[in-house]
Amino acid sequence: MTLASISMDDLLKHSTLYQEFLAERDEILKHKWIESEKAGYDIGFERALLDWLVNHSAAWRRWRRSLREPLPAAYGGGTLDCT
Repeated sequence: MTLASISMDDLLKHSTLYQEFLAERDEILKHKWIESEKAGYDIGFERALLDWLVNHSAAWRRWRRSLREPLPAAYGGGTLDCT
């Protein structure tokens, strides 16, 4: 199979970068919902995005990276699947 014969959809489906983007977007949308519920109105995507980036993104990214790290041998080795 050549690169020319692979569709853009196939490239995106298998792109780790794109999968991480989708996972991060989902977290931001969850955050938007939670914070909107607390506020009693829709806070909007931009406010949710900025709040999530400042207050939650670093911990979430560390957690995502930990899912890809090999497990200690005492736990059977391998990696956790974060999908």
